[in-house]
Amino acid sequence: MSWRRSGAVLVSFLLIAGPLTRGSDDEEDGSPKAALQALNEFIGEWEGSGGPEKRRVERGESWDETVSWSWKFKGNDAWLTMQVKNGRYLKSGELRYLPHQKKYQLTATDKDNKKRIFAGANKDGYLILERLDSDNQETQRITMNSAGDGVRFIYRYAHKPEGRTLFTKDYQVACTKVGESLASSAKKNKCPVSGGLGTIAVSHNGTTYYVCCGGCRDAFNENPEKYIKEFKAKKAGKK
Repeated sequence: MSWRRSGAVLVSFLLIAGPLTRGSDDEEDGSPKAALQALNEFIGEWEGSGGPEKRRVERGESWDETVSWSWKFKGNDAWLTMQVKNGRYLKSGELRYLPHQKKYQLTATDKDNKKRIFAGANKDGYLILERLDSDNQETQRITMNSAGDGVRFIYRYAHKPEGRTLFTKDYQVACTKVGESLASSAKKNKCPVSGGLGTIAVSHNGTTYYVCCGGCRDAFNENPEKYIKEFKAKKAGKK
């Protein structure tokens, strides 16, 4: 099934706010975890609306989906996972950072369980990943970014036929984080595992901490002393 959707629509949910995600060149080192921390604002559950980008929406061309991002850890390795519920095109994804290539790599699974591998960089707040589809003789691109102080998440899909210089915009999904609002001023807790926004309570020796996702909760519960020590050292300004 093609990921492209023809039809005309002006997508009313296009965001006004610009991206706030940091570029990977700001990270302290080149490890996968450090590079992926630039995308911490992706973590969480999102309610989204999808449709053709900058086209007139016709009946049946728009849809709603839920996107969930989480950290995963295994030994010294770290990566992000993306789960999509009721997605018209995507079903899931696994996002890694390849230190030797200095690239991000997304293994995306579509609704028909076909996997496609995209690679690229995180620059100026936009994660831009591409792949060459030899069957269709075109370059396919997925662009992701957060906005609105981490309350909004958007991903877009576009393609460029061989011999062309410009991409054709196919669709976008614009999301709002569950339980958040653009006007929210509530206190924000930092996750001791990833440094992201802590929303899930965990405790150790009578002290409560807040982690950002199930993956960080599992990592914390497996080795709380390690993450608490690192967390306290960072708060104290130590390496």
